[in-house]
Amino acid sequence: MSTRRKPSSVDARLHQVFEAPIDELYVLAVLPDASPALTRVLELRSFLALAEEQVARVRDRVHAATAADLDMGELSSDVLRFDAEWLEAALDARNGYLAAVDKLLRRMPPTGHRTAQAQVTTARPTAVAAPAPQRAGAARAR
Repeated sequence: MSTRRKPSSVDARLHQVFEAPIDELYVLAVLPDASPALTRVLELRSFLALAEEQVARVRDRVHAATAADLDMGELSSDVLRFDAEWLEAALDARNGYLAAVDKLLRRMPPTGHRTAQAQVTTARPTAVAAPAPQRAGAARAR
């Protein structure tokens, strides 16, 4: 499965920041005038989705290996130790990607989401752009 289709824990936040669904953001990211921040955040999102899938796999394997209905003679401390190391590595990766996404979004210019929305509106001819506020671009009266 493509990482575009894998869910991640930052999907709702990216949708909110860029004002477009994840699928549309991936379409925008390949356009010639795509924002570098959008391209980078989607790359990090893809890495995060894979790391979160690894965390879930190891967690599920540990739960299955320690299920209450299993014979205790089947437990292996070596296997569980290996899974604990793998889980630690996967969680470290996940935490690193989350921190990188957060850092990138905080450093993004405030107009980043409006640029993405303008591109989304252009990409969808049926969308109607909202009129600009009456004072848009006007100098502030003193």
